[in-house]
Amino acid sequence: MLDAAGLAPRGYADGESFLADYHPIPRGCLLIDAYLPGGMNGVDLLRRLRARGDTLPAIMITGAADVHIAVEAMKAGAADFIEKPITGPELIASIARVLEHSVDSGKLASARVAAADSIARLTSRQRDILDRVLAGHPSKNIAADLGISQRTVENHRAAIMHRTGTRSLPALARLAIAAAATTA
Repeated sequence: MLDAAGLAPRGYADGESFLADYHPIPRGCLLIDAYLPGGMNGVDLLRRLRARGDTLPAIMITGAADVHIAVEAMKAGAADFIEKPITGPELIASIARVLEHSVDSGKLASARVAAADSIARLTSRQRDILDRVLAGHPSKNIAADLGISQRTVENHRAAIMHRTGTRSLPALARLAIAAAATTA
């Protein structure tokens, strides 16, 4: 069924076999049973992947409606939790949703990293002025607080806009929020 949908599934006997063979891939999805054979269950496998820093999207599948396992799976990073029996179209739709969300998340993460890099290129004085500008302080007050001229503050503001590639205060604020999200 997955082959027919244009997906390239791979099967593993247990969680240990998967971890031994797995290498991060640009686009993929892990379909994992909550109760794997062997010593590791599905939640343990997800936790081990996340501990390695891997963000492979995962769909947890179980044959028993177990709220505790569902909660643990979501906490461990499962993007979806499905109870058996599941139809082919339902499974394909879930995989498509998870993959689409993964692409969107990847784009968002890349944008956040780019924003953080942009902010990191500012001098410490520019970051100080940026913080004050974003807090709503006018240039005159920033100048007085820092003991510099208002013209110097305006020059720093222009340099901040240039270095970050922003053209407006709202765009600069969005960039700063995106950059802050990388450390959150």
